[in-house]
Amino acid sequence: MTFSNPGFDPQNVDSLKAELKKSGKNFKIIPDDENSDEFVNFYFVGMFEGREVIYDAALYTLRLHHASEVYELAEHEAAKKFPNFKGITYEEDENGNMKPLSSEEEEVGWFITEIIMELEEEEAVKVQEFVDIDTNHDYGVGLDAALNVDEINEKVISSFVSEFNDDTLVLDDTLYTFQTEEDEI
Repeated sequence: MTFSNPGFDPQNVDSLKAELKKSGKNFKIIPDDENSDEFVNFYFVGMFEGREVIYDAALYTLRLHHASEVYELAEHEAAKKFPNFKGITYEEDENGNMKPLSSEEEEVGWFITEIIMELEEEEAVKVQEFVDIDTNHDYGVGLDAALNVDEINEKVISSFVSEFNDDTLVLDDTLYTFQTEEDEI
């Protein structure tokens, strides 16, 4: 039997289960340049509609989720103020150094920074822990989650997978807001 989504194929599920058993972990981190101490992309095996499937998960800190929401709002405001704004693209020269931004890009960048600072000062953006499931994912079941933790490490991932699979995951519904730390600006 062929599966249009390879993450539902029992052979792929069994293969990942064997790999996890060998590693002694309940998840497999997907090598990705974007993985950091605030975001990790990984696979794990879990139940979906009565059968085992592979979950393609992205787990991030609530602080990172907040920062993305704030940045998205600031970009939206920039697009309203600057009709030609299509995003700021950073390019490197042949030596790997950042090329200077155009004067318009620099003006937009400063505007976005000001909006971010205002949104944070006013605590205009509030976020809470969540888990979103994407059943139209190209590999298994997509899962995005944000947790109110300082970092995403193997212990956090392992606990998340165990609690998710045991249906004991309890999300904090408190609304949080964060401030950019001075060294980030």
